[in-house]
Amino acid sequence: MDTVISRESDHNHLPTSSSAENHEVTIGKERQSVKATFFACIGAHEFSSPEMWKAALTELVATASLVFTLTTSIVSCLDSHVTDPRLLIPFAVFIIAFLFLLVTVPLSGGHMSPVFTFIAALKGVISLARASIYILAQCVGSIIGFVFLSSVMNHDAAKRYSLGGCTIDGTGSASGVSPGTALILEFCCTFVVLFVGVTIAFDKRRSKELGLAMVCAVVAGAMAVAVFVSISVTGRPGYAGVGLNPARCLGPALLRRGSLWYGHWVFWIGPCLACIIYYGFTKGLPKEGLM
Repeated sequence: MDTVISRESDHNHLPTSSSAENHEVTIGKERQSVKATFFACIGAHEFSSPEMWKAALTELVATASLVFTLTTSIVSCLDSHVTDPRLLIPFAVFIIAFLFLLVTVPLSGGHMSPVFTFIAALKGVISLARASIYILAQCVGSIIGFVFLSSVMNHDAAKRYSLGGCTIDGTGSASGVSPGTALILEFCCTFVVLFVGVTIAFDKRRSKELGLAMVCAVVAGAMAVAVFVSISVTGRPGYAGVGLNPARCLGPALLRRGSLWYGHWVFWIGPCLACIIYYGFTKGLPKEGLM
């Protein structure tokens, strides 16, 4: 009798199959919840959005066109016979950037640079999913733009001016600047562009007050000023001023390598650090001004 009672008692304390199943269901729901939360945080739903892919294609085409247009313009400025051809570059940068921004901002946001995409993702303007596709599209666009560029540009001019000033620490006629100097310039000038241009561009109220054309002019003007400052203090034929766009020199660095590849990390690390510092800085900006 005691044996029977003991067996019944042990049986009562054993977990039933239904409780085990309920436990597994609970764990499965928790895992699904974590996965759903993660996908929601990165905006994974945009991967299935046709509009996002259309915008990414716009970024690819715009970046390829920008690389082609901007690089040929920079080389043309440097190869001109004016007294100081470097001073022409900021004007070329302003005109080209303004026109491209005016066209692409309503379509994809007008990033055309991993720098603007990165800061937009940090500030929550776009999702991480869209940011990753944008940056990939910009890098592919840079390579495509360089392929077209290398097929039409004079080889001697391209070599002499390092495809629009993408050399870091080169030698001879295509000498650039040291990696340390370039890193400081990329960081400081990118921060200036973010502080002047992006602060206004990401402010919906001020953007609406100023209008699309004026906002594009402010961003393009900030870029031109940054290029003017950087090119004025360096004066090297292989370095045509601050890049502000890591993707611009990616194509030449990957396909030509050599002096174009050495130090290419500067074009990424400097602007990314500037984005992080700027993001932290904006957290302390006043919500309302005195005006």
